[in-house]
Amino acid sequence: MKQNYKIMIVVGEVSGDTHAAKLVGALREAAPETNFEIFGATSEKLRAVGVETIVDADNLAIIGLPEIARSLPMFWKTFQTLKKTAIKKKPDVVILVDFPEFNLKLAKTLKKNGLKVIYYISPQLWAWREYRVRSIEKYVDLLLTILPFEKDWYRKKGIHHVEYIGNTLVGEVEAQVSKEEFCRKYNLDVNRPIISLLPGSRQTEISRILPILLETAASMAEKNASLQFVVGLSSTRKITEVEMAIKKVENRKIKLPKILIVQNETYDALNASDVVAVASGTATLETAIIGTPMAIVYRASNFNYKLLRPLITTRYFGLINLIAQKSLVKELIQNDFTKESLSAELFRLLEPEINKRMRRKLHEATETLGRGGAARSAARIILKFLQEKKSANKSNLHFL
Repeated sequence: MKQNYKIMIVVGEVSGDTHAAKLVGALREAAPETNFEIFGATSEKLRAVGVETIVDADNLAIIGLPEIARSLPMFWKTFQTLKKTAIKKKPDVVILVDFPEFNLKLAKTLKKNGLKVIYYISPQLWAWREYRVRSIEKYVDLLLTILPFEKDWYRKKGIHHVEYIGNTLVGEVEAQVSKEEFCRKYNLDVNRPIISLLPGSRQTEISRILPILLETAASMAEKNASLQFVVGLSSTRKITEVEMAIKKVENRKIKLPKILIVQNETYDALNASDVVAVASGTATLETAIIGTPMAIVYRASNFNYKLLRPLITTRYFGLINLIAQKSLVKELIQNDFTKESLSAELFRLLEPEINKRMRRKLHEATETLGRGGAARSAARIILKFLQEKKSANKSNLHFL
């Protein structure tokens, strides 16, 4: 008899949407004879794979307490809509993807209403707000992690319903064209240094990080006119945002070099680059997997940084440093992130021997992530969870 499963899935950011869409594909591939009814909070990629939209998640990715405070009515409405839908539709399982500020609260409510909860991509509790580990213990039935040290971290906290599935980026992050092809496409000189600038995927990151990256490009170009600069933009941002940032910098009488803007070609740009300046986040790990030497940067509002910094317990911000468990890549955070400090680090990384050594170290660090197939591993574990739940329900009915 054909199996039927009803699944609610909730994402709140671009990276979560990407991971969730791959998971949906892996579930269907692993169980082709199964009928999946999947619905929830979706963004572009989940909608593209046919997941029913209960809530549009495109506007949920907000950083900063003032910004979140202003959006509380929207979050409340979203929360209530998802809660009511889950209670009404009674999915076999709810899969919450990353987005911990929202999803941990939703997990509590759903669990209290008798629903099974799987958390896909562990919240970074080892970095800050460690006390939330009790929410994972009480309100999450199964936690799937993507960083190699996380399962052991939870085990030491007495939490054992945790599975490491491998990293979601391994096997997925790869350039589609060679450096030579990329340079031909955009009329770049393959023999001159290429520096990529990755400002992040959120509007606040574009406004706070990109101007300093542009100032750095200007400063470096003054010292070495042969340098070529590329801004890598995510699909969630508009090229006009970069153009506006460039105009604002130029209006301050800063002479910028020619800057190429590419969108949805980040991996190709990274592969073609000699060095990268990248905003802290998933892109740091993507850059490491590609193997390009980098400097990690970040700047939040002074208010948010002063408020949140004391809550952060980890020594490092960058994912690649956390995985390596050492300061493999230079981190320039908040006041340390200036055009002077960044240009000095990028010039250092352009030195041939240092560049070669850094590429080798990045390869060694990312080797610990495994061979890929995280979505397939997660799909197998989730299907097993669903089958066991179904069997348990049948046994209970027989007992009654």
